[in-house]
Amino acid sequence: IRVGDNDTLAAQVAHLIDADLLVILSDVDGLFTADPRKDPGATLIPLIHEINEDIEQRAGLSSTFEGTGGMATKVRAAKKVGDYGVSTLILNGTRQRLLPEVLSGHPGGSLFLGRERRMNSRKHWIAFTLRSRGQVQLDQGAVEALVHKGKSLLASGILDITGQFDAGDPVTCTGPDGKECAKGLVNFSSAILIRIKGLKTADIQKIPGLQEYEEVIHRDNLVIL
Repeated sequence: IRVGDNDTLAAQVAHLIDADLLVILSDVDGLFTADPRKDPGATLIPLIHEINEDIEQRAGLSSTFEGTGGMATKVRAAKKVGDYGVSTLILNGTRQRLLPEVLSGHPGGSLFLGRERRMNSRKHWIAFTLRSRGQVQLDQGAVEALVHKGKSLLASGILDITGQFDAGDPVTCTGPDGKECAKGLVNFSSAILIRIKGLKTADIQKIPGLQEYEEVIHRDNLVIL
């Protein structure tokens, strides 16, 4: 196990045992607005409702937080379990009796709230356990359909394919700007997707051997990131 893998391992165990709270002890007090060693005005963020892009950036602001084993890996672990509905508390483990004090209601550390609506186990498995075999770049219309309308991914919304993968493999979906937006199990191999990308479903149905599926990734096999 490499340094930093303990955060990932803790997140996986918390998920498997259906924990209510994951506690990660560190040598820092939690997540700050800036590097407290460089910015005297930096303040601790006690409560995080959502791990958005701003929070992810703050997690990598200082050398203490960067890289494997730093705050970035802890926030990543909090995001993994948070999507399953588990909250995460990051505390300074060098301070004696801090954990029982915080659990008794005293302020301390940074608390990342888990989602109220838990991601089911299968989608959590797709999102965080399976390693992507490739990447599918989507146009903005397809991104909107997936992220905001809960639709399946169709070939007409695909701009480009990266990597080699088979039908049933997990792939990451990105928008036209390259930002990851979803992950799912594809119904077609990369070789076939290169042929049918941008085509409408009616046109694909006319190609011999490609009548089995209408969707590139069905919404039941798709996770929004």
